[in-house]
Amino acid sequence: MTIVRLGYVAMSMELKNASPSQTMTFAQFQKIEDREAAIRKLERISLSNLEHTLRILKHNAASNIHFYRLTSRIIPLANHKELPDWDYLKPLRKKLREIGDYAKEHDMRIDFHPDHFVLINSMKKEILINSIKTLKMHYLLLKGMGIDPSHRCVMHVGGNYKETEASLERFVENWMDVPRSIQKMIMLENDDTSFTLEDTLYLCEKLDIPLVFDYHHHLAHHRIVDWEIHWHRVIQTWKHSPLPIKMHISSPKSEEAFRHHADNVDVNMFFQFLKEIKGSVPQIDCMIEAKRKDEALFRLIDEIKARDDVEIIDGSSFYLK
Repeated sequence: MTIVRLGYVAMSMELKNASPSQTMTFAQFQKIEDREAAIRKLERISLSNLEHTLRILKHNAASNIHFYRLTSRIIPLANHKELPDWDYLKPLRKKLREIGDYAKEHDMRIDFHPDHFVLINSMKKEILINSIKTLKMHYLLLKGMGIDPSHRCVMHVGGNYKETEASLERFVENWMDVPRSIQKMIMLENDDTSFTLEDTLYLCEKLDIPLVFDYHHHLAHHRIVDWEIHWHRVIQTWKHSPLPIKMHISSPKSEEAFRHHADNVDVNMFFQFLKEIKGSVPQIDCMIEAKRKDEALFRLIDEIKARDDVEIIDGSSFYLK
């Protein structure tokens, strides 16, 4: 039997006043005349974001949720070009380690998904440099937590620039500029407009990168609708990973806005995927990308409990019979 574990992204809809993404713009930073005072405020916001992250992890543990995506906005203005001398990790080390220790104590898989501006295949050198710098921040945050960074950071291939093959080869070329430690952190996912499952598999197989299959993205953007014929190849991209295979699940907001994520997950759509992969892997971790976050997870697991083709393990996990 295959074990399925559900996770969700960043925000909890159930916890109040617990945003892990509180921010401060550079314009706001500049309005504070005392630069040191402005930096201290940035550090207070960052610490508050980490404290809220720990609250969310405790909420997850109480709800038997073992899979969670950290927000990439924990540290406002990290790596900003006007703050090259700010050692943002120094005041956060104790809280980062507390988060990592708690996640490990409760056997919780945590990872990141950097924003869309991280582009390995950019045609502009400065964007590649800034992308690597942003990825290094994620690496250092994981190291600060005491978490093995291997395959903890999922990202898209990048820009298509109306030349799919050239854009894929540019990714391969630029990949050589990415430090090995950061390369090992990366997973790639197929997207909904530019790079199909087949495109992404090409890179993952060539560069030994795990592929995170996004089912909704595939339905929105594909050359061959039958993704099942490539599933064994997706599995093989995980052969060197210490983690179970991971996928993304979401549902279209509507037929007209098919690419947009709905508030919740359509259980029937989800099981159309699961019935095809049942038995192919011992475990699969499914990240819910729905607007209602943890509420969407709770609603989905309640609907799954009513099915006769599963065996419930706990508040977010089940066996496929």
